[in-house]
Amino acid sequence: MSFQAYLDNIQAKTGKSVAEFKAMAAERGFTEGGTLRKGVKAGAILDWLKTEFDLGRGHGMAIVTVLKGEERG
Repeated sequence: MSFQAYLDNIQAKTGKSVAEFKAMAAERGFTEGGTLRKGVKAGAILDWLKTEFDLGRGHGMAIVTVLKGEERG
């Protein structure tokens, strides 16, 4: 599955776009200046995504990758 397919599946499942996930992550203090804030661990983001959106590890890590500014695809 391509990286973009992961993002498309996340949006289909949650109804939230990548931009919306970026905004929510910033509101929660996970990011600063458009990238992952220093000291924030992927596990904290994965816990949030699992709890609020029932996203598994693979899809959660795609969001973490986006938050790190490492989008590919």
